[in-house]
Amino acid sequence: MSRPDRQGAGLARYIRRARAFCALLLFALLVNAARVQVVRAHAYDDNPANRRASIARYGLPRGDILVGGEPVTGSRDSREQLRYERTYPQGPLYAPVTGFASQLYGTTFLEHAEDGLLSGTDPMLAPFPLWNDTSRSQNPGGNVVTTLDRYAQEAAFRGLGTRKGAVAAIEPSTGRILALVSTPSYDPAELSGNGEPVSSAWARLNGDPEKPMLNRAVRQTYPPGSTFKVVTAAAALDAGVVTDLDAPTDSPDPYRLPGTTTRLTNEGDGCADASLRAAFEWSCNTVFAKLGVDVGVADMTATAQAFGFNDRHLRIPFSAVPSTFDTSVDKAQLALSSIGQYNTRATPLQMAMVAAAVANGGMARPPYLVERTVRRTGETVGTGGAGPVRQVMSPSTAVLMKELMTDVVQEGTGSNAAIRGATVGGKTGTAQHGIGNSGVPYAWFVSWAQADNDLEPKVAVAVVVEDAAADRGDISGGGDAAPIARAVMRAVLGL
Repeated sequence: MSRPDRQGAGLARYIRRARAFCALLLFALLVNAARVQVVRAHAYDDNPANRRASIARYGLPRGDILVGGEPVTGSRDSREQLRYERTYPQGPLYAPVTGFASQLYGTTFLEHAEDGLLSGTDPMLAPFPLWNDTSRSQNPGGNVVTTLDRYAQEAAFRGLGTRKGAVAAIEPSTGRILALVSTPSYDPAELSGNGEPVSSAWARLNGDPEKPMLNRAVRQTYPPGSTFKVVTAAAALDAGVVTDLDAPTDSPDPYRLPGTTTRLTNEGDGCADASLRAAFEWSCNTVFAKLGVDVGVADMTATAQAFGFNDRHLRIPFSAVPSTFDTSVDKAQLALSSIGQYNTRATPLQMAMVAAAVANGGMARPPYLVERTVRRTGETVGTGGAGPVRQVMSPSTAVLMKELMTDVVQEGTGSNAAIRGATVGGKTGTAQHGIGNSGVPYAWFVSWAQADNDLEPKVAVAVVVEDAAADRGDISGGGDAAPIARAVMRAVLGL
């Protein structure tokens, strides 16, 4: 081989090697790119220094939360890097339901529970999920259709007014939440952006002693007072401790708490040896304290838990704090627990569940707030609906309980809840609290209502009013809370 040929062959060999090396480098680059974009993608997405996820998250308008088919949220184009900020046209009215969606402080309540759908990151929103994973494209946010009744929500909010308290309303036959109100409230829009005004609003709201961001309807428990007598009466009837609503109950007045020298008394007269009907109508503490002891811890606990007490897993879809009935009590403590005192605590949502179970023939349906979720174009993504049904009491006991609650409104302490053209059942409560019961009592009212032309009750309501500025003698379940419940029931019934 001549010298030029040898040189040509050597050059060709070098070129082949260089080509192979370049191909190897290209392959290595592709492998690394795949590692970065696929294997390490989530690590980079979660890195606090990476703002691309936040920019993408707020690059499109957020989906809306709907009440009665109309949005109660919106999005505003800020023209900044984090482009869209959340708006709340009627912020304080729906704050206990929507919560807030803040670029600085995250999300709460429905904004949190349905964040994936509202922000567009839920894979169910993608027509081709695999393509979205590879292209890393963003879908438009979906909408959340709630179970709320706009008129009931407005009636509850208007009824509470400037007072501190909460309202929960449920459709007994389904568990659909029709109203969820907490006052004082706040405007979630104050927390939407990321500037200094948002930080100031956050500090002010968190420092407010009135706690406007506390959802009192599902995240605050109160001693339920005499409204808990619905539970005690149901337990006594189911256990056979009482078989006749009008028979004497052999209850002394005052009643000495077992094993103590403490004497329990009543606000009014006529409770000595009163029948269950009379004791329920006029809320005799002595009768129900003794009934609780006669029923016993096991059966009282079983009934309370069937109603939903001590349930640590209730979600609507955001979590509710558990209402509590103490299962480790002596007889004196059981007596107090049975009249809604001692360690018995309940949220307004829980007490609405109690009234709903009575109204629904003794069957309890778990409450829920989301009817369905939909794409921006309207196609259904998912549906809400109640969970497993619980038999709280026998159907015959439920019939008697409805009779007792109806008597309270027609002839007893709940007359302020009466509605023309409807049957209303209710129970008042004025719960003592504080050291030596020195605090202003909480005014309670729980109820259900059925219009004369309806086949079944359409609404169950619980109202609690806690007004630290009130005169102690002027606050009562029948006076303060019953008119609010009446307004909500009328709104649902259309009367």
